[in-house]
Amino acid sequence: MDLKIILISIAATGIIGVLLGLVIGYVAKVFAVDVDERIEKVAELLPGANCGGCGFAGCAAFAKAVVAEDAAPSQCPVCSEDDVRNIAEYLGIVVEQGEKKVAVVRCSGDCANTVRTLYNGIRDCRSAVVVAGGAKGCDYGCLGFGSCANACPFGAIEIRDGLAVVHPELCVGCGNCVSACPKNLIELVPASAEVHVYCNSPEKGVAKRKVCKTACIACRKCVKASGEEDHMLVDGFLVKTNYDNPPPADLVEASACPTSALRVASKHAANEYQGVSK
Repeated sequence: MDLKIILISIAATGIIGVLLGLVIGYVAKVFAVDVDERIEKVAELLPGANCGGCGFAGCAAFAKAVVAEDAAPSQCPVCSEDDVRNIAEYLGIVVEQGEKKVAVVRCSGDCANTVRTLYNGIRDCRSAVVVAGGAKGCDYGCLGFGSCANACPFGAIEIRDGLAVVHPELCVGCGNCVSACPKNLIELVPASAEVHVYCNSPEKGVAKRKVCKTACIACRKCVKASGEEDHMLVDGFLVKTNYDNPPPADLVEASACPTSALRVASKHAANEYQGVSK
């Protein structure tokens, strides 16, 4: 009698298992979502940095957008030309390789060259701006607490003597640092541009010099040195690089910027501009 009950229980369990399997299989078939295998392949061809520089949540979301033709492979700032080419060849599409961009922190006012005030708050740029405006006399200068460096997934930003410095050879132009800076100091510019004005203050030259030795005083020597080439643009009391027609590296020496606000990016990163006018 006990054996009969056991056999019936086993049979019943087996029948129930088969029925459940059929139900699950039917439900899975009815509610199945077709997955485009190309999405997975494109994701494999991407660098996998998940930096968000493309404007999407991550590489998987970007791969899906590329397959759906809502984004171009070249929108990935980390992709090399070979990566873009491989993705385009796989999908059978034609894409134009956009010019690589890198970040520039438009400030050269480190601790040695700027007026500093006492600050004992949280060592975060956004917190400093909200609480007390930071510890720098210039309201437009880099606070140097490293919010941009912390946001960079590639280690391209160094905090040196209270100043954020971008190493262009490491920067991929993901743009994370741009959104992290509360002073709106960071700009993505063409990687081919070598010369930048490391100042963002629109104040008059006299006012700038009171708080920073390396501020742009709009003396226009760089504008004159570039002649009719239109390499530099004057914006009130601030001169800016014309990134549509960037100047050659030798303009820095030719213009003899009195404050060294005009610098070559690679030399700025290498800390070769330590001596400034007093």
